[in-house]
Amino acid sequence: MRNVVKSVKGTRDFYPELMAVRNWLYQTMREVAESFGYQEWEAPLLETLDLYAAKSGEELVKQQSYVFKDRGGDEITLRPELTPSLARLIAQKQQELTFPLRWWSFGPFWRYERPQKGRTREFFQWNVDMLGPNTPEADAENVAVLATFFERVGLTPNEVMILVNDRRLINAQLDKFDVAQEMRLAVSSWIDRREKLSPDAWEAYGKEIGLSDPQLENLKAMLNDKGLWEQSPEQVRFYKAIEALGLSRFVQFDPSIMRGLLYYTGTVFEAWEVGGEIRRSILGGGRYDNLLSAVGGDSLPAVGFAMGDVVVTLLLEKYGLLPQDLDVNPAPLLVTVFDEERQLASLRLSAKLRKAGLNVVVYPEAAKLGKQFKYADRIGARVTLVVGPDEAEKGQVTVKNLMSGEQMVVGDEAVVDVIKSILASGNS
Repeated sequence: MRNVVKSVKGTRDFYPELMAVRNWLYQTMREVAESFGYQEWEAPLLETLDLYAAKSGEELVKQQSYVFKDRGGDEITLRPELTPSLARLIAQKQQELTFPLRWWSFGPFWRYERPQKGRTREFFQWNVDMLGPNTPEADAENVAVLATFFERVGLTPNEVMILVNDRRLINAQLDKFDVAQEMRLAVSSWIDRREKLSPDAWEAYGKEIGLSDPQLENLKAMLNDKGLWEQSPEQVRFYKAIEALGLSRFVQFDPSIMRGLLYYTGTVFEAWEVGGEIRRSILGGGRYDNLLSAVGGDSLPAVGFAMGDVVVTLLLEKYGLLPQDLDVNPAPLLVTVFDEERQLASLRLSAKLRKAGLNVVVYPEAAKLGKQFKYADRIGARVTLVVGPDEAEKGQVTVKNLMSGEQMVVGDEAVVDVIKSILASGNS
């Protein structure tokens, strides 16, 4: 066995076949986001640690971030998430930008976590945010972008569901049940752990954090009340907007969706796989109206979500929804090299075809044509071209359609049109 250097733990190698899937995912996200008018943007992969200390939880900053000191002594981190960068960019030009902003991005992130199925230390993430409006209709549009993506890739409500709650609604219930402010972070964590513990262990944990028996009974009744959203004017407007957008089948109210108490201020949502034996969270998002002030900007309403590529790719693979016909090789044409004497003629032909807008591979050396045709088949080429002694003398090219097996000899002046016709017929 050769001693091959291993990749860094928690990272992935993208061979061309996997890169084609990643590019397909990226392109699908782009098409969906742009269909709603969202603009693509990007931020540096490196940020100061102070940026995350202003917004992110202590666990993310101190335990999960890749932090190092640069040569100037500043603490720098590989970005573990994007929203703080978004806030920084907006704060820098807040008076120059035209609101509402609809921005999206897809790029790499790093978190020092224990690698497992569905979780890596390096991952790509789709971020979609709207900044400016503070309305349930804006929240509904953000959720609709996500639901449209699910619809576009072929997922159904039997496989995925977007579960929605509202922090304002839950806070009103906690007020009604006399849950003290200093207990609410613990209560939110308790609610979030409902499906992770047995009913007895979950109830015992509730008592451990200080909930009285009446509070426990009231909170359990609240979590079982699927019509609770009707008490919230914001949620009523939200569901009317989702219905108008034609995506109600993907969205469901769930009072147990809590998310970050110190971060989210209104609507919160998570997408879950519901079609398997094990329910799996795919992503999360919600309304966050206080973030810009944490990085020096003016207060600005915002709503957004982030979806990593690892879990959604596993989900699409599970349901057989990853495309099987992706072009790993971008060049459908192979120009052969008949012999060393004709090598320059082959290069000139390839240059002519590229000027006509075609992608072309030239075999790198003279070799038996059988070997070159076999290579063309293995890389998925659809047409091969040969310039041998006879063709060169007569100003012709032999064109072989690998899809049909048909072969023809055409003049130099007609070769571009012939090839485009063959490729067009193969795509129809």
